[in-house]
Amino acid sequence: MKIAYLVNTYPRGSQTFIRREILALERLGFDIHRFALRSDRDALIDPADMAEDARTEHILKLGAGPLVLSALGWMARNPRGALRALALAWRCGAAGAGGPPGTGGRLRHLIYLAEAAHLARRCHDLRLPHIHAHFGTNSTTVAMLSSLMGGPGYSFTAHGPEEFDAPRALSLGLKADLARFTIAISSFGRSQLCRWAKAETWPRLHVVHCGIEPWRFADPAPIPPGGPHLVAIGRLTEQKGFGLLIDGMARAVQTLPHLHLTLVGDGALRPQIEADIARRGLGRHVTLAGWLDETRVREALTASQALILPSFAEGLPVVLMEAMASGRPVIATAIAGVPELVTADCGWLVPAGDPEALAEAILALAATPLDRLAQMGQAARRRVLSRHDIDAEAEKLTVLLASKGNP
Repeated sequence: MKIAYLVNTYPRGSQTFIRREILALERLGFDIHRFALRSDRDALIDPADMAEDARTEHILKLGAGPLVLSALGWMARNPRGALRALALAWRCGAAGAGGPPGTGGRLRHLIYLAEAAHLARRCHDLRLPHIHAHFGTNSTTVAMLSSLMGGPGYSFTAHGPEEFDAPRALSLGLKADLARFTIAISSFGRSQLCRWAKAETWPRLHVVHCGIEPWRFADPAPIPPGGPHLVAIGRLTEQKGFGLLIDGMARAVQTLPHLHLTLVGDGALRPQIEADIARRGLGRHVTLAGWLDETRVREALTASQALILPSFAEGLPVVLMEAMASGRPVIATAIAGVPELVTADCGWLVPAGDPEALAEAILALAATPLDRLAQMGQAARRRVLSRHDIDAEAEKLTVLLASKGNP
């Protein structure tokens, strides 16, 4: 079966789970044409992401003039569909105008309309019968508008937290109602979709987990002694809670003078986090490693005793799965889909927004004998491999695509 995948920006270093899903579907015999609205090539450091970038058709790379001409030509061939799509874009733009940044207003939705018309043309030319979008944001808006203009039907995967932060502004329920089917990456995510979609849409809301490639974690290294040494991985943004983690570290280091944290990632909050580390005198206890490729991320996990995830908002982070597959216990906040994966035998769940709880969990980890940490790491590994094998999850998606994505 030949289908299209659509993402706003693809590939990205923080979204390798999409690449894994595409490759897993291709191993199962699917022929996938990759579309993205824009490229992030200048920020890519992983060779596999660079190869994906070369395989992806980036719509905005076409340029404004050719894009508009392509869109108008397609709309002229499909005038009724174009009018329906225009009315829906106007409606969604009105909802987005009252939402947070990134949800769009009417002008932005007119741009989405042009992108959608060009996408419909390209899918027609390439004989693509279905589009699967990732994230219920503008990529799914474009897929939805395209379907009204003679483009193929669509499905999408909602990840969170962005979609669930602004469901009305993003017209999330409407997108699910009009989709052939919708994927959530956790049961929690499906519950949030149920809040906004019509009740008759609920049978078309499904859970397909993001996955890992088990063969990349075939021989986990033993948990190292000393420290404790923690690793945290993610974008340096508000939702990840790393500022709170620095507070927790400052509390725990008073009892644990050899405590160390490696923080992998980058983002807008890096200057603020650097200043906080300096203000609290944690320079020798916290290393900011910046972005690392997949190999070096695994090396950072191998050098740690546990992953710590202090997030305020999440979907179900893949880095949590990778740490558990590496045989590492985890400390994580009990939010969104995280408690569906992390249980007491493989880590510690703490309330979100509580630096004292983070510090107490770090102290509990430090007091746990190394052999018990190893047992917890093995329990974590068994649990994630049983729930998040990318090939098994891709097979679930193939069933949906074959039954609902092929008109």
